[in-house]
Amino acid sequence: MTRVLGLAGWSGAGKTTLLTRLIPALREKGYSVSTLKHAHHSFDIDKPGKDSHRHREAGAGEVLVASGSRWALMHELRGQAEPRLGELLNKFSPVDFILVEGFKRDPHVKIEIHRAANGKPWLYPDDASIGAVVSDVPPAGQASLPFVDLDDLPGIANLVVDLAWPMERTLAALRA
Repeated sequence: MTRVLGLAGWSGAGKTTLLTRLIPALREKGYSVSTLKHAHHSFDIDKPGKDSHRHREAGAGEVLVASGSRWALMHELRGQAEPRLGELLNKFSPVDFILVEGFKRDPHVKIEIHRAANGKPWLYPDDASIGAVVSDVPPAGQASLPFVDLDDLPGIANLVVDLAWPMERTLAALRA
């Protein structure tokens, strides 16, 4: 059964760094993990001049590139609305956990990643879907919210296992 959990926080909090450490920790526990990363800007995984790029530039709606090592499907929106989180989650193959980086405004369960030096406000007081905080400082006055230090990787992995919602619950929350 696939379970979903988000990592949310302001830019510079260390979400990507934490994810790159957390994925191997969960895999060592025997879990399969996939990730979904939201980009706030246009991005391209293709290279100009490559055949696949030329196919897209010619107007193909989707281009799938495959080799003996991996495959990637590129879908051009061509002016359509950006897909919502629920639609993107439905594109994944079954795994134990899908970890979502970004989508901090969506109502799926999340762990807030916070770094004091960032000088940014906490998200948790205003977001009821935050189930725990991972930071270099404990949150003030929130004793009921689980807290784990940024350097406690086993503790963070345990939070993921304990807090992640089943896919069905996540999709229902996103539809509500």
